[in-house]
Amino acid sequence: MRRQSRSSASRRLLAVAGFTAATALVLTGCAGEPSPVTKAVAGAASPTTQDTSISTIKPAAGSVSGSGTVTISGSNLDDVKSVQIGGQQATVTHTSDSKVVAVVPPAANFQAGAVDVALTGKDGKAIASSDKAYDYQVATPVDKQLAYAMTYWKNYNTAEWGDLNPVGGDCANFVSQTLIARGWQMNDDWYNKNAAADWSPAWGYVPAMDAYFQANAASLGLTEYPLDQRQNIKVGDIVMFDWNDNDSLDHVQIVSAVEHVDGKIVIKMVGHNEDTDYRDLDNTITVEHPGAIGHFWSLSK
Repeated sequence: MRRQSRSSASRRLLAVAGFTAATALVLTGCAGEPSPVTKAVAGAASPTTQDTSISTIKPAAGSVSGSGTVTISGSNLDDVKSVQIGGQQATVTHTSDSKVVAVVPPAANFQAGAVDVALTGKDGKAIASSDKAYDYQVATPVDKQLAYAMTYWKNYNTAEWGDLNPVGGDCANFVSQTLIARGWQMNDDWYNKNAAADWSPAWGYVPAMDAYFQANAASLGLTEYPLDQRQNIKVGDIVMFDWNDNDSLDHVQIVSAVEHVDGKIVIKMVGHNEDTDYRDLDNTITVEHPGAIGHFWSLSK
């Protein structure tokens, strides 16, 4: 066999090395800008994905009591699982790549103001948000009633309406105040004057208040329902209680929340004596006052 010369072998090794280096330069572009070939290969292997984003929210304002739906437009929204408006969970009714529709929940504690809107993906992680994008407003009579109730359930408005706890309890006095905030007007049978220097039984005494409602239900826009007809009850309605089932009413509160939990309707209440903002109705009549009875007054005005 013919032996290659050392110089010939060296030239072949250099040629192979040169090809390898050239190939590496084509594939990597060395340490600088990637070559067109590298970009094409990388692009085919890892397609670019767009982030979820919010472009518009319509309507951008609504009642603190929650009403209707809101439409959130943007991109890549089909991965949205839940919507939070001001930290409150909104029920999602529709999703697509460009749009999400959700039911507007009541504002936290029925307080007005601009709040954030946030979206959560199917993996449970936050995927988009818009700061101060929805404006809760006190607009309806119920808004005014609940905004007042949530302001004064703990810090009594004694300067304007006094405190009837020293003469038996302030629960009816408080409920009457919320009805004034709702838009009701005082009359000869239902009044509180000079910070409770003078007040009528229908204003501040539970049995007399219930009798006043009974006698004037039509003109006041009131409908009575038993406690088991919760499907007719809404925020702002009134709950009357007879703790001992002795045909003498003892307590009254305002409905502050109506929630649907595991197929059941859960009623929460705000009021004085006990001073609470979201008191659970079922716990009240089974744990706090076993055997208690009562009824609702549902308001249409």
